[in-house]
Amino acid sequence: MNRLLSLFTPPPPIEPMKGSPEETAASFKRWQTRILLSTMLGYILFYFVRKNISFAMPGLGRELGITKADLGLFLTLHGVIYGLSRFVNGALADRMNARALMTTGLVLCAAMNFGFGASSAVMAMGVFWMLNGWVQGMGFPPCARLMAHWFEPKELATKQSIWNTSHSIGAGLVAILCGYLAMSGWRYCFYVPAALALIGSVVLWITLRDTPPSLGLPEVKGTEGSAPPDADKEAHRRFIRKAVYGNRVIWMLALANFFVYIVRYGVLDWGPTFLHEAKHIELKIAGWMMAAFECSGVVGMLIAGWATDRVFGGRGARTCVFYMIGASLAMLALWGLDSSSRTVNTALLCVAGFFIYGPQALIGIAVANLATKRGAATAAGFTGLVGYFSTIYTGWGMGKVVDTTGWNAGLLSIIAASVLGTAFFLAAWGSRAHGYEEGKAGA
Repeated sequence: MNRLLSLFTPPPPIEPMKGSPEETAASFKRWQTRILLSTMLGYILFYFVRKNISFAMPGLGRELGITKADLGLFLTLHGVIYGLSRFVNGALADRMNARALMTTGLVLCAAMNFGFGASSAVMAMGVFWMLNGWVQGMGFPPCARLMAHWFEPKELATKQSIWNTSHSIGAGLVAILCGYLAMSGWRYCFYVPAALALIGSVVLWITLRDTPPSLGLPEVKGTEGSAPPDADKEAHRRFIRKAVYGNRVIWMLALANFFVYIVRYGVLDWGPTFLHEAKHIELKIAGWMMAAFECSGVVGMLIAGWATDRVFGGRGARTCVFYMIGASLAMLALWGLDSSSRTVNTALLCVAGFFIYGPQALIGIAVANLATKRGAATAAGFTGLVGYFSTIYTGWGMGKVVDTTGWNAGLLSIIAASVLGTAFFLAAWGSRAHGYEEGKAGA
């Protein structure tokens, strides 16, 4: 047991690498690229075993007679539990081995998907999907920890926006895959992604490592001394209370995240069903349309990261204001234009995806910089917790609204969330770019 637990303990720093500064810099660069690509692959596969349910819902509802409100309850319970898990695992991830935490989470997610796909009882499905929500929370926190440890604050928005494309790549690929798998039966939407996740977990274990000092490499520039290795648990708690829970800007960004997630998951979770039922579009075509939504999100994230570093001096909240205005207008057009054209609806989904994924990426980056690498995972877990409480509405609530009043009211609620999200980003407009200078003073 002690040997097993030791896998989750961060490896201690080792002797610095021997060699010239040029050789050390080249090695650091190679490991940066490896960590970035490994965590992206891992998180893409977390999406394979999370967002597959959206395409299973139409067939699942028909076969088992489950209402939209009941299907929405699956989404709500999964989302709330996932938010709680991200919060708990975020606090743990700042002091754990990221490699072991992320790989274990992906294996357990695959197991929960196999269990869900093999079930026919609604109660059993609910249990498996709630458990999946918990182990899904082992995916993002180790990534937040690694990004803050491997990249400088001045480039974190750009680099983490590249990493954040894994959300859209994963959601887009699983949309296309499950759009076709659903034609053979909804259970395949769980079996095939779970098998791919198991294969990916082996790759993740082989390629991923923890922090630079654990490989004999130096800490990244601008963060030296911000995470003292000998800090005891009480010192760490004091730091977290001040830098995360006592930080007004992090609270504003967390509340903004709540509304960003209403927009994002309102479209992502219900988009396939909306297109199928309201627009009479085949699921395999809806899959490509949702993939287009995700692809435009990739572009939006990359531009948002670049603009934050190059235009707004690392202040992500300012970029988010303009992006949320764009998201509000895109959703307003989707609601106001009563068109059944696949081209028109795909174009509007693309515009919405471009604008909503910018804030989705930048919130995690902003709070990681404000909390420093010493509290990055905790801050990401906290904002994630608040964000995923939105699934109380986007899951059960929206299902109930659509069952009762139709899709029109559902779209209006998403527009309202966009406007409120903009307001909270405006409240964080004057925030600083990062908290490293303050963190050094208080270390």
